[in-house]
Amino acid sequence: MTSLRLSLTSPSSSPKLVAPPSFVLSAGLPSWGPKPSFPICQSVFKGRHGLPRLSPRSRRASSGSPFRCFASGLSPELKDTLDKVVTSHKVVLFMKGTKDFPQCGFSNTVVQILKSLSVPFETINILENELLRQGLKEYSMWPTFPQLYIEGEFFGGCDITVEAYKSGELQELLEKAMCS
Repeated sequence: MTSLRLSLTSPSSSPKLVAPPSFVLSAGLPSWGPKPSFPICQSVFKGRHGLPRLSPRSRRASSGSPFRCFASGLSPELKDTLDKVVTSHKVVLFMKGTKDFPQCGFSNTVVQILKSLSVPFETINILENELLRQGLKEYSMWPTFPQLYIEGEFFGGCDITVEAYKSGELQELLEKAMCS
């Protein structure tokens, strides 16, 4: 199995950024230094910062987005492409690096879990494309990587995958996915 390579370089699949967008941070969050020139998603979880927290599975089903994005990194073309990628394989991992050469400890952890379960999975290296990396955060409503998708649904990141592996939930879900 090889890692998938998602290319968004053709004019029909990638929007061209004419000028960098400007951003305004709200909700009283501090801002240091110059305003960034890439999409910023502001988390509105409760937890360390006293804001509401949603589990990954409830995020897609919730009526309001748990992130407030000031510039969208998720174009309709990228959304369609991601929909096709996550539904064309039973298990897809968006990660830093590849399954053969993870470039992040969290990505490596999820790869090792999936390999230990002998599950066929595809990987996409999010470090190869900044548009993909930023758009995927909005697509999944999850701000970090790796991001694991099982049967077209976002499952979670590293911590959730480790918890589910330890509890046996991940093995059950993957068995069902492989049999369907």
